[in-house]
Amino acid sequence: MKKQENEMKARSQFTAIMMRLRKNKLAMLGLAILLFMAALALCADFIADYDTQVVGQDMDARLEGPSADHWFGTDQFGRDVFARIIHGARISLTLSIIAMAIAVAIGAIIGAIAGYFGGFRDNILMRLMDILLAIPPMLMSISIVAALGQSMSNLLIALSIAYIPVFARVIRSSILSIKDQEFIEASRCCGSNDWHIIIKHIIPNAIGPIIVQATLAMGATILIIASLSFMGLGVKPPASEWGTMLYEGRDFLRQAPYLVLIPGTAITLAVISLNLLGDGLRDALDPRMKN
Repeated sequence: MKKQENEMKARSQFTAIMMRLRKNKLAMLGLAILLFMAALALCADFIADYDTQVVGQDMDARLEGPSADHWFGTDQFGRDVFARIIHGARISLTLSIIAMAIAVAIGAIIGAIAGYFGGFRDNILMRLMDILLAIPPMLMSISIVAALGQSMSNLLIALSIAYIPVFARVIRSSILSIKDQEFIEASRCCGSNDWHIIIKHIIPNAIGPIIVQATLAMGATILIIASLSFMGLGVKPPASEWGTMLYEGRDFLRQAPYLVLIPGTAITLAVISLNLLGDGLRDALDPRMKN
């Protein structure tokens, strides 16, 4: 009976959050753009063949402008720009999601230990996080990729390490605000151990700020991925990552400006949509917004 009441309460809270989110038109616009990009990324293989249109070269069709055959034109190797954009969406979105998932998982553990147990554990862990936070995520990512070498796995490691301290701080602050509340004391009196309390009660109640921070950080991550690829430290050609497309198209800015404008627009839309959605989620999850 108590479990059913908790489930009904969770559903009502979720419904209230979604209602507040739907009232935010900019957040819904960001969500619509993001879902559209995600749908294109998921269906990329059905829309355009990777081997023939994304990496396959056709020098007879090089630098053709946008047309019915090639909606966004072709690049200097005759590759279809639209096909490369939608396959590039898969790379950028997938890398950002995986990097944020790793950062949230590790940051949750560090933040939970520091916030719940306190004392010397808190001091040691937070001072380590302060050291990492002192280095901007872009500079941290460049340093790690330059040290480990250029590859997607190393790029994921770099992005994850860069954002672990951010989530550790967010989760620690959330835990500090709820760890002394009555339901935590009740669970402790019932014989629950510390890790059961952290996993079962504390982290679920701190999930709101985590979701908001992860959404906003994904936009910054997409920018970092594109920037590293533009500098030759990210995704290797001929993969169709948006930053790589910008790098390859910069030499044809006057002759074929769409080679720069289109991937640049894709990056802009992805980042703006995530920021709009993150701002909307922050307002929807804010207790002060409740009626």
